Amino acid sequence: MEEIRSTAIIATTVAVTVALTSLAQFALWSEKRAVIPGPLSTGLHKLSKAELAQIPYSPDTFPGARDVVTPYGNIRVYEFGPEDGRKVLFIHGISTSCMTLKDIAIPLAEKGCRVMLFDLFGRGFSDAPGDVPYDTRLFVTQILLVLASSKLSWTGDNGLHLVGYSLGGGIAANFAATFPNMVETLILFAPAGLIRPENVGGASRLIFTSGIVPERILSWITKRRLRQPIASSISKKVRKSISDASTNAPLKSERSDDFVDLAVQEAIDPVDEPPQTPFERQVMDCVHWTLDFHEGFVQAFMSTIRHAPLMGQHDYWRQLAKRKPGTTAVLLGKNDNMIQRDDYTEDALPLLGGKENVYWRVVPGSHNFPFTHGPQTLERIYEFWGWN
Repeated sequence: MEEIRSTAIIATTVAVTVALTSLAQFALWSEKRAVIPGPLSTGLHKLSKAELAQIPYSPDTFPGARDVVTPYGNIRVYEFGPEDGRKVLFIHGISTSCMTLKDIAIPLAEKGCRVMLFDLFGRGFSDAPGDVPYDTRLFVTQILLVLASSKLSWTGDNGLHLVGYSLGGGIAANFAATFPNMVETLILFAPAGLIRPENVGGASRLIFTSGIVPERILSWITKRRLRQPIASSISKKVRKSISDASTNAPLKSERSDDFVDLAVQEAIDPVDEPPQTPFERQVMDCVHWTLDFHEGFVQAFMSTIRHAPLMGQHDYWRQLAKRKPGTTAVLLGKNDNMIQRDDYTEDALPLLGGKENVYWRVVPGSHNFPFTHGPQTLERIYEFWGWN
């Protein structure tokens, strides 16, 4: 009888443990859906014209809109400009949509370029794959799907000019290293890829990459952090130039930013605020709007932090040194807290073959200089291409 009672207790304990584990897994870890639909199919179509006009990122921000259906979900693509013009593909950053590059893309189209922009998976109006990592493989595949969707030929030898901003710069670098003959010129705005790990807080790296924190809890924390006022989110770093390194002043502030702090710098300039420009506020409003209306954004953001080419991409960047001299450009923001110019001068420039191999310029502004200092950025592009 005692043996039967012990067996029953063990069986009950096992059953309760399994039940509690299953319940905890259901409650704390998100179910992996193959595709999480974006705003175009989850509610945008229900809005009136007046309501659509209030959206910070409008579906008609750019001409030539199309929706590309793929096994990974829908991709929002814009293509416009003269069909016989220089073909320029843009890739945006981690927390925003392709709207952040309009001050560069639209003037280039007006100068005769054929430009193409698209929303990365899980951003803007593109769907979010829910069961694959957001790594170089996924993003390179997305670029190829976008290019294949055009009625024009964008591939082949010297098929396109590639412009990447922030995370998009890291993606663009890896794409150009993988398909070197396809990319005639490569332009990187404050590119990710070689961010030093010590510039991101160790606790943040552990939380996002270890899997210790359950998905639902991490998702809630991330969403809450992305909603915080920008002024309270970002630490003010004051870095001195290498030439001033002989003085005794510290190179950095005492603490490192976390991943969310770094990501939101795509929207707001922490050095110049306040005041913020109207477009900076619009971009930040777009981030908040995406949090509310894109079900897959936070999951995509967290997977990007874990798997995307933000750090440690040295092997890809070494491949870029083999490119024809004068066909790679790197533009860095003078006051960028995220992609720090001194770090990249020390780490990235030698990998790319030095200044004799690369067009290397520092431009005014912080991490979001492509839309706070658009004219100055365009001037550097024209200079790089040899345009008047």
